[in-house]
Amino acid sequence: MSHRTLPVLPADPDALLVGRVWDPSLGGPRVVAVRGVDVYDLTAVAGTVAELLERDDRLSIVAGACEGEPTWDANDLVDASLAQAADRPTLLAPIDLQVVKACGVTFVDSMIERVIEERISGDPTRAATARAQVAEALGGEISAIRPGSPEALRAKTILQQQGLWSQYLEVGIGPDPEVFTKAPVLASVGVGAHIGVPRASHWNNPEPELVLIVSSRGEMVGASLGNDVNLRDVEGRSALLLGKAKDNNASSAVGPFIRLFTADFTLDTLRTEEILLHVTGTDGFHLEGRNSLARISRPFEELVAATVGDHHQYPDGFALYTGTLFAPTADRDVAGQGFTHKPGDVVRIHSEHLGTLVNTVGIAEELPRWTFGLTQLLRHLIALETTAR
Repeated sequence: MSHRTLPVLPADPDALLVGRVWDPSLGGPRVVAVRGVDVYDLTAVAGTVAELLERDDRLSIVAGACEGEPTWDANDLVDASLAQAADRPTLLAPIDLQVVKACGVTFVDSMIERVIEERISGDPTRAATARAQVAEALGGEISAIRPGSPEALRAKTILQQQGLWSQYLEVGIGPDPEVFTKAPVLASVGVGAHIGVPRASHWNNPEPELVLIVSSRGEMVGASLGNDVNLRDVEGRSALLLGKAKDNNASSAVGPFIRLFTADFTLDTLRTEEILLHVTGTDGFHLEGRNSLARISRPFEELVAATVGDHHQYPDGFALYTGTLFAPTADRDVAGQGFTHKPGDVVRIHSEHLGTLVNTVGIAEELPRWTFGLTQLLRHLIALETTAR
């Protein structure tokens, strides 16, 4: 399946998109606006995406830029990105100074999988048996419970009495959602880049998610797609290893662009969005999955409020992974051992309104080292400003 089958760009030609392009002639990123297949350089207006999204006039800036002469063709950028052509402009993750946060266990189905991981201590050979036991004990009623409600409290009491209570059930149906830091600033990768799985992990999977882009004021200003690459064997050993399971070289992919919220594209548009997953291996293996946002247990507003407020501020805004319904159980090689990635897997995450994020799985220790950090970005921005003078 090519990126032409699942178009990287959203189907709506009027979508207002913001992203970043790596310019090899400058050795650094440029902030861009995209409409249709035309890509416009916004460097003269905003040095970073975070700066642009803090502005109240961001929509008029982007719309106005899209009335001029384009700098690049989006299809050329996509092709160069998928080929990882070092000598051509390529797409980066569309976020830069935003802190990358994530919410876990926001869907009942994935909550149950986390409980299973915990009960089997990350051993995939025991997953099928544990899954059957947990499903029998929980039944179907728990899926209708509103987290933090009196019904959730009663369910918690029953599960505790049965010896089934778990820290994952606490954040799945308890009063407080799980919020953690997924990746450092500037560490996320974009379309076409490799995503990293450490060599030592033998049970891992993609997590196709909606990523909300939030300003320093807590305003949701846009959205993108994300792959919250997860090491199930590591997290299953202990939830205290969450950092090791979630934050590795190239383990956060975001893109292809940020679609800004407008009068015609709002948060309500995404409440029923279907995020589709396709994994194709070099061994001929194919996996499909779906993240149906209509089934999320907590509203987006609750997840954002748990992240930012009087208790915590983000001066440059943040990107928030909102969790996934998808948890693969299909066997890849050995019966009963479920799915895990192999190097060379091509992962496509697609939704109607946000486009397609395409990445290839690699071994984290063998991928290009992350070297372009905040110091390098500041030097790049100073050089751009000096040139502009």
